[in-house]
Amino acid sequence: MNPIAPIFYTEEYKDATDYFRGIVKSGETSSRVLELTEHIIRMNPAHYSAWQYRYKTLLALHSPLDEELRLMDALAIQFLKTYQVWHHRRLLLTALNSVPAAEAELAFIRRAVAVDTKNYYTPGRTDKELLEADVRNNSAWHHRFFVVFQSGVRKGDEDRELVLRRELAFTKEKIALAPNNPSAWNYLRGILEYTKTPFSTITTFVEPYASTSRSSTAEQEIVIDLENPYLRKEGGASTMKAVEIWRSLANVHDTVRKKYWEHRIKDALSSIQK
Repeated sequence: MNPIAPIFYTEEYKDATDYFRGIVKSGETSSRVLELTEHIIRMNPAHYSAWQYRYKTLLALHSPLDEELRLMDALAIQFLKTYQVWHHRRLLLTALNSVPAAEAELAFIRRAVAVDTKNYYTPGRTDKELLEADVRNNSAWHHRFFVVFQSGVRKGDEDRELVLRRELAFTKEKIALAPNNPSAWNYLRGILEYTKTPFSTITTFVEPYASTSRSSTAEQEIVIDLENPYLRKEGGASTMKAVEIWRSLANVHDTVRKKYWEHRIKDALSSIQK
């Protein structure tokens, strides 16, 4: 077999993975397996199967998981943006189910975030601190949305209407600091869509921003939704307002997608004529 684009692994790596395949086939769980998987992971920290089998072996041997966490401290900093190392830590912490371990993990996360503030694999709830430091940190905005809306209801957040008002106020504050920041505008859109809140509820907040000559693509697009999310059905003035914004996007604010906006304009105008 002659692959078109072969991957040139080192002999050491090929030898280790050959042994690993044999171990997996036999179902062995031993200290030798832990040594082998660590060796493979240090050469290729993204080797999902090595991580998975290592965790299975740790549980089978009743190995001290807190010691495994200390090893992960070194690996997590060395391979900071490797998803697998953070997933492994999450599994270990879940299995430990320990308050001291959780407290130690939060302290470690703060150190890890200090190394790279945009590492969205780090499972720490420090998004507010990160956004205070850098309001354009898209990873922090992404993680905030996951924590607030997609990871269950945390203690103190049972009143979802109150949470909605808090997040809207927080986002508006950050938009005021950097109006051309698309991350905050996208977060605002996400809040409205997820909670099924009508876009019209923030019209008075958004329109002053979008009316300026320096408004961003994200601002312009959200104004179209504010005008009417069903422009084709409504037609008339709402559609013409959208066409005006699309033209500014095509010619000034978002020229990379010029053909796309021209298509939207053509489609909208043809719907009026029908």
